[in-house]
Amino acid sequence: MNLFMQLWKSLYSPKDIARFRFQKIGRSILYIFLLSLITSLPTTYYFTTNFIEGTRYTGGLLQNDIPSFTIENGSLHSSASEPIVMNEQGLTIVFDSTGKMTKEEVERLGTAIGLLKHEAVLVTNSQLQSYNYSMFPQDTKLTDQDVHSFIQTVQSLLPVLIPLAFLFLYIFTSASKFIGVCVLAFIGLILKGTLDKKISYRHTWVMSAYSITLSTIFFAIMEMMHTAVPYAPFLHWFVSITVLFLAIREIPSPKAHD
Repeated sequence: MNLFMQLWKSLYSPKDIARFRFQKIGRSILYIFLLSLITSLPTTYYFTTNFIEGTRYTGGLLQNDIPSFTIENGSLHSSASEPIVMNEQGLTIVFDSTGKMTKEEVERLGTAIGLLKHEAVLVTNSQLQSYNYSMFPQDTKLTDQDVHSFIQTVQSLLPVLIPLAFLFLYIFTSASKFIGVCVLAFIGLILKGTLDKKISYRHTWVMSAYSITLSTIFFAIMEMMHTAVPYAPFLHWFVSITVLFLAIREIPSPKAHD
């Protein structure tokens, strides 16, 4: 049975997951890498799309819509007396040298890029990242022309940056999956004692690798649909533990001896 058939079976059949316990560890490791790839693709796609559109849109705004500015001594300075908020094709740009807007307000705008009084803010896929201007070396003076030149440089490096970003995300996702499977396998040892099943940690580890399939595919679909799931970590563990429990229950119990 190939990996994709195992993936399909793992979505609905605890009995098949129980049968997979006899396969080699190496195949289960390869399966986890496959799940990590499925998880990484939607996030990478939306991040890449938003990043490309964001840099292109920001470059145009710097030239046409945002007043000249400088970032000096940890603060943004310009002639603007009010925050400037612009929206185009779902991307919001916030420019505020007055200090009236906070990063939390920018986050509520959805996909957004913000140049605020004391920090730059990037919001993608409901995730906020902020960069304080005070991290710049002392006596550094940054102008709008410097930022525009930097954006042009980043755009020219996109063929390199995008694969690197995907690789970093894939490695991080894979590591998270492996840690999660190891923890779930220990929980499996508790479950097998409760159900009186004679299996080892090796068996529960292999079964755990397949038990996370349903949760992984579900959240990958939600990511593609840009749908936030409440209590996502709790739901992931609840589903994975339930599937593992059902799979362990399918294993025959040792026969009692007279």
